[in-house]
Amino acid sequence: MELNNDEIRRYSRHLILPEVGLAGQKKIKATSVLCIGAGGLGSPIALYLAAAGIGRMGVLDFDAVDFSNLQRQILHGTGDVGRPKTDSARETIAHINPNTEVVIHNTRISSENALEIIRPYDIVVDGTDNFPTRYLTNDACVLLKKPNVYGSIFRFEGQASVFAPHLGGPCYRCLYPEPPPPGMVPSCAEGGVLGVLPGIIGCIQATEILKLALGKGNSLIGRLLLFNALDMKFRELKLRRDPQCPLCGDHPTLKELIDYEQFCGFSSEPSAPVENPDEVTVQEMKRALDDPKLGIHVIDVREPDEFEICHINGVPQIPLGALPQRFTELDPNQQIYIHCKSGIRSLKAVKFLQEQGFKYVKSVKGGINAWSDEIDHGVAKY
Repeated sequence: MELNNDEIRRYSRHLILPEVGLAGQKKIKATSVLCIGAGGLGSPIALYLAAAGIGRMGVLDFDAVDFSNLQRQILHGTGDVGRPKTDSARETIAHINPNTEVVIHNTRISSENALEIIRPYDIVVDGTDNFPTRYLTNDACVLLKKPNVYGSIFRFEGQASVFAPHLGGPCYRCLYPEPPPPGMVPSCAEGGVLGVLPGIIGCIQATEILKLALGKGNSLIGRLLLFNALDMKFRELKLRRDPQCPLCGDHPTLKELIDYEQFCGFSSEPSAPVENPDEVTVQEMKRALDDPKLGIHVIDVREPDEFEICHINGVPQIPLGALPQRFTELDPNQQIYIHCKSGIRSLKAVKFLQEQGFKYVKSVKGGINAWSDEIDHGVAKY
């Protein structure tokens, strides 16, 4: 695969590296990469791989750009809000390097389509943010003998590795044989993430991809790199293939893709509106606030920093983490409505209070975000 004169000028700083040179740049150009996710991690990965001269890049995402993405997802700009992330990504990548062929997969990866989508690519990079997709990506890559360049981020911490049993290393299941219980690990939407963190982890993933393409250096196969941005420290853990791993072990029992939603403890049934007896609507919450005679107490279980961003006048705050110490401030015989940001933490609060003997406690479905959408647009969404 030859380079034209424009490409020689573009990649000149690669070409003068003895470890890359003309032959190495041709290898980079001949490499195809599937980037699963065009969000926080996918953004720096796609931008730097395109700039480096990767020949063909698949971008898989099914989501649209949201204002809350712009703090870290640098593939997208303000004018892209509402557009499919894949459309925005394609335009940005073409602007960075028109020589990189971009293949768009505007779909959700699943057990039904994963093998077909992944098969044409040399390397897969995992930029996802949920456990079902991580396990699915891992399993498909092991079955197809594709390197899986992994990264994950949360708040101020990130981690990266390369899972490639066919190259002598472990797979994701060797590190995490079982997924955490649903809801145990908060999402970035719940826990937050430092905007530059995916840039650091994503650049590490992009570096690993280029090293794999070149066949140079000591990769993260068999190593888990941990990064803490607050301490500005890297740590490393050695990883070994688990001989008992059901996927890449000595006697594998997993030989095809499974239902990953079910494996991770999520319902695989189609999401249909289901009435939860422990939930009330924001309209019911408004009635409770408007009419004190109803005798319904409303509390906010978000964190103080969230409360400072926006809150509903007259609604006191008891952070979820403080509830075990402060629930005695509440009357177990009073009707109580609890709200948080989106309705997840408030359901946890309801469960906790029910265990303490509270009989008339409800979670506000959709939380303060639903209040902003349906009751008061002046309340900021975050």
